[in-house]
Amino acid sequence: MICIILVAGHNLLLETEILEDKSGDYTHLIGVPKALLPARPGHSQDTILDCWWNVVKSRNQFSDVYLVTNADKYKYYERWATANEFPVNNIVNDGTTTLENSLGAVADIELTIRSKGIDDDVMVLSGDMLCSHNIDLEQVNNFFRQKNGELAIYYEMEPDEDVGRRGIIEIDHSTSRIVQFLEKPKRHETKSNYGSVVFYCFRKEVVPMICQYTKTHTSKESKTLGIFMGWLVSETPVYAMKLPTPFKLIGQIGLAEYQKWVKVFSDMTLKSKTECEIITCKSYARIGLMGNPSDGFFGKTISLTISNFWAEATLTESTKLKLIPHPLYDPADFGSLSDLVGITAKEGYLGGLRLLQATCKKFYQYCMEHGIALTQKNFSLKYDTNIPRQVGLAGSSAIVTAVLRCLMKYYNLSDHDMPKHVQPKFILDVETSELCIQAGLQDRVVQVYEGLVYMDFNEDVMKQGFGDYNYLDAVVPPLWLAYIGDPSDSGESDVLKAMKDFASLADCAKDALEKKDYAQLAKLMKQNFSIRRNIYGDDALGKDNLDMIEIAHKYGSAAKFPGSGGAVIGLCWDEQKKTGDDARISNKRVCIL
Repeated sequence: MICIILVAGHNLLLETEILEDKSGDYTHLIGVPKALLPARPGHSQDTILDCWWNVVKSRNQFSDVYLVTNADKYKYYERWATANEFPVNNIVNDGTTTLENSLGAVADIELTIRSKGIDDDVMVLSGDMLCSHNIDLEQVNNFFRQKNGELAIYYEMEPDEDVGRRGIIEIDHSTSRIVQFLEKPKRHETKSNYGSVVFYCFRKEVVPMICQYTKTHTSKESKTLGIFMGWLVSETPVYAMKLPTPFKLIGQIGLAEYQKWVKVFSDMTLKSKTECEIITCKSYARIGLMGNPSDGFFGKTISLTISNFWAEATLTESTKLKLIPHPLYDPADFGSLSDLVGITAKEGYLGGLRLLQATCKKFYQYCMEHGIALTQKNFSLKYDTNIPRQVGLAGSSAIVTAVLRCLMKYYNLSDHDMPKHVQPKFILDVETSELCIQAGLQDRVVQVYEGLVYMDFNEDVMKQGFGDYNYLDAVVPPLWLAYIGDPSDSGESDVLKAMKDFASLADCAKDALEKKDYAQLAKLMKQNFSIRRNIYGDDALGKDNLDMIEIAHKYGSAAKFPGSGGAVIGLCWDEQKKTGDDARISNKRVCIL
């Protein structure tokens, strides 16, 4: 691949304001082209172009790099090249001396292709834009080759940014393909806030189209990259990739704008070097109130999160990527062989570290598949949880959910990048595809949305890739939760068949909650458990689980499993019978909230 860095623009406004500045702070910059201005305030040695050159040369992605400038500023770049080990012969002079006789960016690219005999894939970028510069070009190239089309880099503009100063793209997010490229539109002409910048990749077979375009489009205006890209989108597939950094100092700017953004990016760089970014996110345990486990069989469910139990992930910026084992759930040191045997018998072989690793892997893959380039920075990641294990309260998915939230926040991803309705499927895939954990969507949906959620997994609805998820504006009656303190097996069978009755119960429970008909809700909870017992059988459900249900019924409380087993959720309907049989509960190692 060839890289062409464009620095041939004539920025008259900035040069004039530097020349006329009365402070004396910019006297040493009179006549200096924009790309060679300091990237930080003061007399910094790092120029804007230096930052781009460091990115371009760091990954050995290119067989050759060319710098395109104009005749007016050629000597400045010649001197820069000798000081930065850049081949002077790779500087292309377009021969222009003023803004009026400038060629246009497309003509500058064509000149480089023709004069240097380029017959390869080409990356084009502007060397006088300002951004965070911790960009990994390897990700960009990988996505470009994966898509087998042209590529345009974009960023998500702030609400107060003027779309009339940018090329704006509209994207089909299912494919990452650009459906429309608008050059400096008016605000009412598009709802998109995706700003395209001079950062493109072109395939070898499309490079001749650039040369042909300059022959058929002779006006200077048509040779701007925005107009060219609008034409190219209609001729060949062009895909979009997001970089999680704003781009500034694009086009004609003044001294005040230069001062502002150089300081902003300088402060960002200083902060990243002096302050260690720490992000902590939580996700809560869930209880299946009605309809479970029909979520895996196109049914309907109602679930809610509870704040008593949670999983927490903490991500800290670091020089190397490190996953930190939990001292209890990922033991590596033991007091003796018998200690190892005892801990293994109780906790099993699989802790939470695998969940962190699998989530990070799937997150990177998701971003690559959906055209999101991640900032080049590392982190340390650890987790903690107080959700009881193996009692069906969705402890594993809570850890994955918390880790996903940390990663999205750290890499500046929003719900536009991974929509809320997509996140549950992502979390499920981490567990099922990566770790072969048997699970359904219900837990992940309610942990992403949080609160009381009604979920419809109807087969026709699920053809869109997700269900119909809605918050219930209803008051939940007092509930109690009991779980086995030292479970050995939750007793869930892998063989499930008809789930239509569960789905019907979820609809009835939704109606009962909205009407505050808690007597009806109690009947439905009992019916839910009865259907489940008939499907699975007592042996599969387990004696301890059945004992908890029996105790609940004895004291007048409707009860059911909130998950796969090991815990029971009950409705505090009969106020006179809420006190349980303490002796019996103690004997059964049951914990009650």
